[in-house]
Amino acid sequence: MRGEFVDLNGARLYCYAAGTRGRGEPVIFVHGLATSSHLWGGVVPLVPAGHRVVVLDLLGCGRSDRPDGRAMTIHGHAERLLALLDALRIDRACMVGHGLGGAIAADAALTAPARVSRLCLINAICFDGWLTRPLRVMRALAPLLAHLPPAWVIAALHTSLAPGYLYRRSGAHSLALYARPYGSAEGRAAVLSQLAALDEGETGALGARLRAITAPTAIICGRDDPLVDREIGEQMHRAVPGSTLHVLDDTRHFAPEEAPEAVTEVLTGLLAR
Repeated sequence: MRGEFVDLNGARLYCYAAGTRGRGEPVIFVHGLATSSHLWGGVVPLVPAGHRVVVLDLLGCGRSDRPDGRAMTIHGHAERLLALLDALRIDRACMVGHGLGGAIAADAALTAPARVSRLCLINAICFDGWLTRPLRVMRALAPLLAHLPPAWVIAALHTSLAPGYLYRRSGAHSLALYARPYGSAEGRAAVLSQLAALDEGETGALGARLRAITAPTAIICGRDDPLVDREIGEQMHRAVPGSTLHVLDDTRHFAPEEAPEAVTEVLTGLLAR
């Protein structure tokens, strides 16, 4: 496994590659809001042999560059994702996205359908009404939060995300890991830019376009996810032609961390379709 920084028009994204190249198409893993490539640590080793695996940190997250005024919308992320495929000389790949990353993967599939061979959408945001009250409040108070100590901002964000973990102790460890890049004024600005970009208008428009997705699609949701209601996944299943729906027990929002075997089982079945 090796990590590298890829320059995309002056913005560096960090990604690492794993697995082996074979007849199977590459698999790209896309994390969600204010997390990082660490999210996929339990899934990547379980991916079937013969697939090149690429795991990235979105702009403003993990080791990737700060936004510095670049678009942090779902479509902005999707365009960078497609540019990353170009930079890595990947013509076509299976996209696996979690939360915000699910919306980004779906947008990429709609923007460039020839580049996306399959879609696996895990607790993905879409349609209207998904934005939780704590995140909505933080987004509204972003101008005020910009003047508070970074540690306070991170604490507030993690308070809103923590219910997404069934196992709070391991969840606290992951959230602390995700917080490391955000301990400075620049990091605080990166977090606030992510919050400011959360737009139910954009996800509503995305939901209206889902019927145009042509890639084989698997949709995963946690039965008791408090951050993205299971109904969102069910709506996506009804909208995406030929999609399959998989509701996981004993996990909430962060299924790739808490149920990597179950997630990989669904992904393995998708890759075999």
